[in-house]
Amino acid sequence: MPAYDPFSYMFNLLWFMFIFFLILSPWFKKMSLQRAREAAIRTIEEKRKSRVITMIHRQEAMGFLGIPIFRFINIEDSERVLRAIRMTPDDMPIDFIIHTPGGLALAATQIANALAKHKAPVRVIVPHYAMSGGTLIALSADEIIMDPNAVLGPVDPQIGQMPAASILKVLEQKEPKDIDDQTLILADVSKKAIEQMKTYLTNLLTSKGMEKAERIAEELAVGKFTHDYPLTTEYLKELGLPVKTEVPEEVYALMELYEQPVGAQPPSVQYIPVPYKQAGQNSGSANTS
Repeated sequence: MPAYDPFSYMFNLLWFMFIFFLILSPWFKKMSLQRAREAAIRTIEEKRKSRVITMIHRQEAMGFLGIPIFRFINIEDSERVLRAIRMTPDDMPIDFIIHTPGGLALAATQIANALAKHKAPVRVIVPHYAMSGGTLIALSADEIIMDPNAVLGPVDPQIGQMPAASILKVLEQKEPKDIDDQTLILADVSKKAIEQMKTYLTNLLTSKGMEKAERIAEELAVGKFTHDYPLTTEYLKELGLPVKTEVPEEVYALMELYEQPVGAQPPSVQYIPVPYKQAGQNSGSANTS
């Protein structure tokens, strides 16, 4: 029987604990981050006396071989949002914080419908951007609160990877006999998609007045802009949308909890994370939120 070796025993124990910690460390980090986000959401809810729902799509995970995983609006998102709305009393306002490049039109439409039907005031808060389907959701709100430099985007339909409006242009530039069957089919689908989106937007915005609703639908749904064109707060106000630019500081603090560096690389944007005081202001301890 081999002699008892306390040094070897301790070494193996420490090695086991190190491996165990290495395996569980990402889980502990994820849980800690989740608790911090929930605490930040609770702070906003208590201050604004509302239900806070977030839909924030950022690059948070790395896939196989280090390829980033990008997130978009999907059916799972709509299921979760609808569940949260069902759990909200009719007389409680909703603050919907959104940060997204867009996604599935069906899912975005379901969310927009549910928000539009909520009886208490609905405020959609856009700290940075809400494009495509995200814009559709923002248009359903009683009030859109945006950072002064935040943007929305057009909601013109996309057929595959192509704008529906651009597919229809082919019919104007060629004779039907010179167009292949697949393009003709795509053109038919594109025409229906644009008309459907115009009708949907008009119905969604009817409470703002039929004339205004039709004008906004015509402006945003027919392909006047490229799909990634940024619609600024100034432009949106000119359209007559209920846009304000006073995003609560607590929302910015919440967004800080979603920023994730890619792999082990340092972020490409860096700065000293404290607000500087202008000349003449009283000196004091700086906030780091």
